[in-house]
Amino acid sequence: MDVGGEPNPRLSIEFCGLRFATPLVLLSGCVGFGEEYTRIRGFSNRDAGAVCLKGTTLAPRLGNPPHRICETPAGMLNAIGLQNPGVDHVVREILPKLDFGETRFIANVSGSTVEEYYEVTRRFDDSPIDAMEINISCPNVKEGGVAFGNDAAMSARVVAACRRATRKPLITKLSPNQTDIASNARACLESGSDAFSVINTLMGMVVDVERRTPVIGNNQGGLSGPAIKPIALLKVHQVYQVCRDHRVPIIGQGGVAGAQDALEFLIAGASAVGVGTALFYDPLILPKINRGIADYLDRHGIASVSELTGSLRLHAPEASACGCAPSHPGG
Repeated sequence: MDVGGEPNPRLSIEFCGLRFATPLVLLSGCVGFGEEYTRIRGFSNRDAGAVCLKGTTLAPRLGNPPHRICETPAGMLNAIGLQNPGVDHVVREILPKLDFGETRFIANVSGSTVEEYYEVTRRFDDSPIDAMEINISCPNVKEGGVAFGNDAAMSARVVAACRRATRKPLITKLSPNQTDIASNARACLESGSDAFSVINTLMGMVVDVERRTPVIGNNQGGLSGPAIKPIALLKVHQVYQVCRDHRVPIIGQGGVAGAQDALEFLIAGASAVGVGTALFYDPLILPKINRGIADYLDRHGIASVSELTGSLRLHAPEASACGCAPSHPGG
């Protein structure tokens, strides 16, 4: 967006056939069901290319016991536990109140079984929602959740089930808590995923030393914020190697707190960039990031933000004097 609030055409991208006015995406779990931040003076969903709604299951969920959020150095730990009113309530009561003229809205499909993922997707298919994010990587639920996301075969089963339930774009949210994220991405791609969301939170813990107990009521939670950005950038780059030949877009996310962070994700291979934790301390950060990206395009004479995606130039590996691979500290 420009300073006056009008869309900057150079920031517009195409994502799975959908036009996003800007590459910025509000992340699931950080903005409720798309209406929470609109109560803040100066905030507008128009500053985002898309909004990912809160994780939604088939039946209502109360979520985890408190405490459910804890601030950490350079980040935040959360274990909400997918608290939500259930997909039928979201479709009947919440979606009709959203202004689909402001931005794109993406449902976040969650479940404990493959059958539940299928059914939630089917019900969102018969709604005005623009696309669906398959949440196979939530670390804050005791059943399903991250277990699906850390096993390529199970991930593929969930994606295939959701694919049968809809023709709308499917965005698979990948877990960083696995050994080979590229292989998982490949399996999901073959099962019908149209795009990827990289990454979900990392599992972590905070300890209350006086009580000698975890601060989080769920004992562990998902770590987000600037602390995870270097990991997220590498994962985006790794998934991009799988996606680039298939022209499959990626929403890169993890610690975006300014325009430079967003630019790093785009250059590493993301087509869009998710903003989440930063909203908690600066709800009006989106226009700042949009202006920063536009300024970068001006300075470098780049016509469109889409030209940045995957433009990373890797250093060529150097051979040692004997022609062997370079040695590394510690081995």
